[in-house]
Amino acid sequence: MLKGKTAVITGGSRGIGKAIARQLLNEGAAVLLVARSRAELEATSKELALLGCVEIMDADVSHELDVIRIADKISGLWNTADILVNAAAIQGPIGPVTDVVNAAEWRLVIEINLFGTFLMIRALAPLMRINGRGKIINFAGGGEGAYPNFSAYVASKGGIVRLTETVAAELKADRIDVNAIAPGGVNTRMLDDVLEAGPAKAGREAYERSLKQKEAGGVPPEKAARLAAFLASEASDGLTGKVISAVWDDYGKFPQHLSEIVGSDVYSWRRIKPQDRGCEW
Repeated sequence: MLKGKTAVITGGSRGIGKAIARQLLNEGAAVLLVARSRAELEATSKELALLGCVEIMDADVSHELDVIRIADKISGLWNTADILVNAAAIQGPIGPVTDVVNAAEWRLVIEINLFGTFLMIRALAPLMRINGRGKIINFAGGGEGAYPNFSAYVASKGGIVRLTETVAAELKADRIDVNAIAPGGVNTRMLDDVLEAGPAKAGREAYERSLKQKEAGGVPPEKAARLAAFLASEASDGLTGKVISAVWDDYGKFPQHLSEIVGSDVYSWRRIKPQDRGCEW
């Protein structure tokens, strides 16, 4: 589906980002993997090299100068970018907000997850305009509603959802589609952090749920990767500003109902009013 396309994947050295890199390579895209660890990037590049063109760059997406370097590297490699996947993320401090000892750790989550997503979009959207189209894929997370003891993470991911919808509206005339993926409970390093924190910090419910997820194997990261490939392809052209679940949503049918989906509030986060539930109060 993606032959001749170029893709930039932040957080591409491991976890969901790595699974997406593999999927996009299998679909014919050339990829640039971005992460903070050079060693992890080199190991992933070696693993995926037989699948196609893999470029790597160690950079921190929360640093503006690093993002400028990423854009410069893309310009040097391909002149343009067709696909941007913002998968770089950290979970940050676990526990009630009143127990957060180091506020800088909380802020760092916002800087990497949310501010980093903004910086990458701002830097790469102009490169997408060169071809007159593009695909930007962000990541929601933490489920819906309250997620006690993970305030930094959910605040950053909630911000990404609103950013996705807003940027989608801004870039619609440029034919740049912007969507977010809800990947489900994938077994990543974040899950290990929850188990290491224990029930005292993570909360009994979150800890036990994570323990069951670890034992069951969790949602395969390939589910998010297949959804990312769909969103990166021409099959999803015109679908923009939505949050799509890799686990629950039958996105293969979306092209048949595109105008209905885009013209409604489905696959988005919206306030529910009493009258929406048939209540008169």
